[in-house]
Amino acid sequence: MTNSKTRSAPATLLLALFFTSAAGAQGVPQDLPAIVLQAGMHQIRAAVAQTPEQRQTGLMFRREMAPHEGMLFVFEQASPQCFWMKNTLLPLSIAFLADDGSVVNIADMQPQALDSHCSAQPVRYVLEMHRGWFARRGIKPGSKIDGVPFRTKAGPR
Repeated sequence: MTNSKTRSAPATLLLALFFTSAAGAQGVPQDLPAIVLQAGMHQIRAAVAQTPEQRQTGLMFRREMAPHEGMLFVFEQASPQCFWMKNTLLPLSIAFLADDGSVVNIADMQPQALDSHCSAQPVRYVLEMHRGWFARRGIKPGSKIDGVPFRTKAGPR
């Protein structure tokens, strides 16, 4: 009897933690550490999503965001990246970025839509901003975003 209780207690605890975590995350925007990026003379305050869970939630459930704010998604290695807008309430533009911060491609996304928006080539970085943010600032494929993630070990460009 003691053995069966010992075996089932950790499983019960894990299930309780899972359901508590899942319930707590439902409908609640993430509060992640942010970094400062530059797009020419424009400063961006980007929350950084770097774990699989943080990337999966992204900007879901956010009802507002300052004009200069966004989210930088960081992946371990370059690969084709695709995003959708399930549970995302704000219209967004998404820029897929090469390792040096060069914009590969940009797409505009509709709130709560399930259609995929994908990188034109494998990338490690993706930046989401308010829809139209990049276009209003003349940022297009080939433009560069600057910041710590895009700098080489030799220092800033």
